[in-house]
Amino acid sequence: MKLIKDKEFGGERPLFAEHDLRLENIIITDGESGIKQCQNMEASNCKFYGKYPWWHVDGARIDSCYFAPESRSAIWYTNDLQMTNSRIDGPKFFREMKNVELENVEITDADETFWKVDGLRLKNVKLQGGTYPFMFSHNIYVDGLESDSKYVFQYCKNVEIHNAKILTKDSFWECENVTVYDSILDGEYLAWHSKNVRLVNCHLAGEQLLCYVDNLVLENCTFDAQCDRVFEYTTVEADIRGHIENIKNPTSGHIVADSIGSITYDKNVRQPNDCVIETRK
Repeated sequence: MKLIKDKEFGGERPLFAEHDLRLENIIITDGESGIKQCQNMEASNCKFYGKYPWWHVDGARIDSCYFAPESRSAIWYTNDLQMTNSRIDGPKFFREMKNVELENVEITDADETFWKVDGLRLKNVKLQGGTYPFMFSHNIYVDGLESDSKYVFQYCKNVEIHNAKILTKDSFWECENVTVYDSILDGEYLAWHSKNVRLVNCHLAGEQLLCYVDNLVLENCTFDAQCDRVFEYTTVEADIRGHIENIKNPTSGHIVADSIGSITYDKNVRQPNDCVIETRK
């Protein structure tokens, strides 16, 4: 593998169509498409300032690198990417990609990040700010995620999450096949219009959670004191530990909790309207 180190590149496409190349202590200063149409590329302790610096690359290893705010839309159409120990300050990263792995990565502007990624693995990743990360992505595995971005995980399929703290609104909308373990999910309108959602050992906070869900399972979950109008138009099997303040119009299934503040049924309840709701004996 060829090595280039301790250099600066600018302008248009300075490393176009390179292959089997390792970059160390490199700075991409300005211009566009610093690394494009490349194969088998490695970068260590590099800094990226120009636009679109990493497009159409097959086989990429990025470690201990920095992407500045100016490097927006930096990594698109790149397959088989591994990124570790890096910081991203630019928006709209990771689009139209396959097989992406991130570990110990912080993204400080997560606006429209991780769109249409098939095969995404995250470990100890932090997302800050922005809207709609993970839109239309499939086959996602997460172990360790902190996020305050808005509208995370929409239109996703086949998602498994462990040890996450997600503070947001309208998360997991229109998703299919989602399992979340040992996590905190805080925000209104969680998982509306989704299918096959399973939450295990999770704490939930927010209003009007888990409505319009087809096949919802909760195992050993707890609810914040302010949660109300939960499970409307949802088919649900729920084992709730502690108290839930209000349940409204579940469609069918079984809900058991240690205590329940109130249950609301109104004229809009949907058939079969046969959900069994009880307190634990």
